[in-house]
Amino acid sequence: MEEITKGVGFRSINGPFGVPEKPEFSVGLDAALRKVKMELLNGPKSIILLTGFGGSGKTTLVTLLCWDEQIKSKFRENIFFVTFSKTPKLKIIVERLFEHLGYEVPRFQNDEEAINQLELLLRKLKGSRVLIVLDDVWPDSEDLVEKFKFHLADYKILVTSRVAIPRFGTPCVLKPLLHQHAITLFRHYALLDSNSLNIPHDDVVQKVVKICMGLPPAIKVIGRSLSHGPNELWQKMVSELSHGNSILNFDTELLTFLPKILDVLEDNRVIKECFMDLGLFPQDQRIPVTALIDMWTELCGLDNDGIEAMEIINKLHSMNLANVFIARKNTSDTDNYFYNNHFIVLHDLLRELAIYGSTLEPFEERERLIIGTNENESEWGLDEKQRAMVTCILSNCFRYCVKQKPQKITARTLSISIDEKGSSYWSHIHPAQAKVLILNLRVNQYSFPESMQKMSKLKALIITNYNFHPSELTNFQLLVSLSNLKRIRLERIAVLSFVTLKALRKLSIYNMSHAFQDGILLISDAFPNLVDLNIDYCKDMVELPSGLCDIIPLKKLSVTNCHKLLALPQEIGKLVHLELLRLSSCTDLERLPDSIGRVQNLAHLDISNCISLCNLPEDVGKLCNLRNVSMINCARCELPYSVVNLVNLKIVSCDEETAASWEGLKAMLPNLLIEVPQVDVNLNWIHSVSS
Repeated sequence: MEEITKGVGFRSINGPFGVPEKPEFSVGLDAALRKVKMELLNGPKSIILLTGFGGSGKTTLVTLLCWDEQIKSKFRENIFFVTFSKTPKLKIIVERLFEHLGYEVPRFQNDEEAINQLELLLRKLKGSRVLIVLDDVWPDSEDLVEKFKFHLADYKILVTSRVAIPRFGTPCVLKPLLHQHAITLFRHYALLDSNSLNIPHDDVVQKVVKICMGLPPAIKVIGRSLSHGPNELWQKMVSELSHGNSILNFDTELLTFLPKILDVLEDNRVIKECFMDLGLFPQDQRIPVTALIDMWTELCGLDNDGIEAMEIINKLHSMNLANVFIARKNTSDTDNYFYNNHFIVLHDLLRELAIYGSTLEPFEERERLIIGTNENESEWGLDEKQRAMVTCILSNCFRYCVKQKPQKITARTLSISIDEKGSSYWSHIHPAQAKVLILNLRVNQYSFPESMQKMSKLKALIITNYNFHPSELTNFQLLVSLSNLKRIRLERIAVLSFVTLKALRKLSIYNMSHAFQDGILLISDAFPNLVDLNIDYCKDMVELPSGLCDIIPLKKLSVTNCHKLLALPQEIGKLVHLELLRLSSCTDLERLPDSIGRVQNLAHLDISNCISLCNLPEDVGKLCNLRNVSMINCARCELPYSVVNLVNLKIVSCDEETAASWEGLKAMLPNLLIEVPQVDVNLNWIHSVSS
């Protein structure tokens, strides 16, 4: 190993890893700055992580820290600012550190030698207190960051990344600017405090800043573009961006900058595609995780239970590209079978970025197509010729072009928003390759177009009505010809009559009035091969649909938040293949039928928040394959002695009172684990989630 020798050079703050110049202006970073500063000055962690999506201000914040007087007083000259970027080279970084410190740069044979020499170098530094900033660390560089860890006193590594890296502990997360901070930043870059004659009215400024959505790059770019501009320019900005035009289309500089956020996903095509799928749902609406699971299972071949889909969602969450919101936490949600309470909340700019990512391919080769109720709400990012073509197909002027041939498209995923003004635009296209169809309705009644019969490859149909009252769906018989349709998800939809769909494997119904009660077709005749039935928030359903117990292939039956449901049918014993039975928050449910003992394959039973359930039937002890029981907030429910025969029972999640009953049986169930989680048992959430 070569001896470290002092070179002829000299150390300078302007060297390769000197601290960047102090930002000329910043706002809204004080709270995060204080938090990270305390960790650097007094915290026990050697690695401190700061995360936030691209442009959120991470580099600005750590630069401010390096210029902070207390930080400078502690670390003095031993502050090094290293930009990692996407493909860092360890030997090159160490070489530049040697150069920065004015030492002769050795010729390292490998990374191990380089890192060993770096440790020796750092030990020689005057004062020994060292701060290394590793800026813009990408996911694949985690191991490289670990190599910079040395057992030195007062040695800190400050990492910024677009991704939360679990091994580095809980990160400090930068969020978009609060509105008052965004206003301050905007006024600075728009020069509104100067002696200009063209000062816009305050309400115009408020509208423009709101359009920037709290993202500093957008605020800076738009502010600069409007500075000293005439009032007409300000009004045009508000008009352009308030009527469906994307902020990404307005300014070339912003269009160049923001898509770089997607670069972090280039090495993982599946996650990138899943992120772009988030743009398929309407703006400012919560995206149900269950809808994404249905999509990705068919598009990406993920597992049916949603475990792999949740891994992707959690990855996007950790990368600050999506915010996972759980409407109500319940221990039964953690068994990898149930995500009805999970939603994604997507920042407006990230939604537009997701849509933009979908438009980078040639129009005829795009994986997904988004059609709004007018051309401004449809796909953007098109060149003039493409926009003209799409407009011809989709706009209100289409009635003048009906003699043209229907437009064929190759997209695998189709998202269509329909309101009273534009309920039939998409009926003139032929999406023959589509595997997923998402219909976003704001109409009282909707009828499938005849062209839907030609969607022979369709596997998943997701229909959501965003009006308060259910939307009546007619022409359901057109689905009969879709021999590959495996999944249907309906929310706030009223179906007058179902039809026979032999290929259907999963049916999910949310917030449906009079579900199954008005049709003349038994559910067993309509869906004879159904494997998974999910019924949620059908609040007027008193009994399960007729014929349900004749669907012999059924493996999962989830009936939740159906508060008027009184009992299960006695024939439930016919469901010999049923593996999961979830009845959580059916608050009026009074009993389970004795025949449940014949459901020999049942492995998971959830009766949480069934507050009217007084007891379990004696025959429940015959469920020899039962492994998990969730009965939180079921203090009134008495256990039959036969539960001692549940020899395969592994986990019971329950409240403290119910736990006492199970504790008395543990001697005969030695493998049983009793969990008493802290959960929200307040049922007021019922109304807020369903509205």
